[in-house]
Amino acid sequence: MLLIPFFTFCQGKKEPVASIEGQTAPAKMPAVSGTKVRFKTSQGEIVVELDAEKAPVTVANFLGYVKKKHYDGTVFHRVINGFMIQGGGFAVEDGKLVEKVSGQGIANEGQNGLKNDRGTIAMARTSDPNSATAQFFINVADNAALNFPSNGGYAVFGKVISGIEVVDKIKAVATGQKELTMRNPTSGEKMTQPSGDVPQANVVIESITAE
Repeated sequence: MLLIPFFTFCQGKKEPVASIEGQTAPAKMPAVSGTKVRFKTSQGEIVVELDAEKAPVTVANFLGYVKKKHYDGTVFHRVINGFMIQGGGFAVEDGKLVEKVSGQGIANEGQNGLKNDRGTIAMARTSDPNSATAQFFINVADNAALNFPSNGGYAVFGKVISGIEVVDKIKAVATGQKELTMRNPTSGEKMTQPSGDVPQANVVIESITAE
């Protein structure tokens, strides 16, 4: 599978793109309408209400990663003020940002009618609409260009109901270029590549828990 890293964005294309590794999918959980999840971050807490009615596949996938504690200790590795903050895919190992192993891609629910407006949460993916795994982003502005039908749309599956001021703190952190360690999708070997828009001081997702 062709690896399309998220830093292709730096070439002028505003898309929250994630790499995909094609490993075992996370354990599925029943999607409960109105489920809330709490993000405990190094900048404060954010509460997100998930919309399982309009995004059942995406919510079940996300909760599967939450149950496995996949997100605990990951970082917001891509922050663009006026656009979005992206996380859930990299953790700090020996002082470096290293990509975590994620599951198989899921069906894109970008046609569910939910818009990529400020404060919503959506799935990051490659150019393949059905490639979202674990990485997500929170919109810090109304991003109509990410809505269906553009490239299948980026699937929104919830919204921030508490802690939007924390999101605003994160979007304002100093960013720059850093090296990120990813895994070659064919060989599985680690490879290091530079990426822009990376927070200079790590913004850590200490935990995400369902409520």
